[in-house]
Amino acid sequence: MRDDIERILFHEQTIFSRLDELARDITEYYRDKELTVLAVLNGSLIFAADLLRRVPLPLKLDCLSVASYHGGTESCGVVTFDQVSMPDIDGRHILILDDILDSGRTLQAIEGKLREHGAPLSVRVCVLLRKLKQRAAELEAHHVGFDIGDEFVVGYGLDYQERYRNLPFVGVLDAAALSRGGGAERG
Repeated sequence: MRDDIERILFHEQTIFSRLDELARDITEYYRDKELTVLAVLNGSLIFAADLLRRVPLPLKLDCLSVASYHGGTESCGVVTFDQVSMPDIDGRHILILDDILDSGRTLQAIEGKLREHGAPLSVRVCVLLRKLKQRAAELEAHHVGFDIGDEFVVGYGLDYQERYRNLPFVGVLDAAALSRGGGAERG
């Protein structure tokens, strides 16, 4: 798998150091608030686990299963929700954790779905990575781990063909690996 990586953007230790900073910011912002964290599966699983262990607040944790890449390397604009029911968010502050802010469509659809199914006090977004590019949807993250260029990245939860999630770093997938076909399923 490592042979398919063109270059490493963020090593594990760099990620952990940034998670410490994000956790401090999140802890300060949500102190004395009723917090519910919604992790977007599958991509944010590793990020969410490592980040939330650093947040010393009482909180509720739930997961959302969504897909928007549907076999490609970019969001196709169709966001599919795979869970039977939405989490209880009434009267709570919601923090959505996702692996990457790319087109913005997935996170915008999640925010819309949450507001349809409940009355949260607030909805904020935290992402490990934010691509610096024009977005299809007007949405910004409130907490960002790292900014990156418009490249296809894998590792630390991010996948291509459901592979590479378990790499301990974030790296750019090389063109040869991308051209071998298949698609990414990023939520």
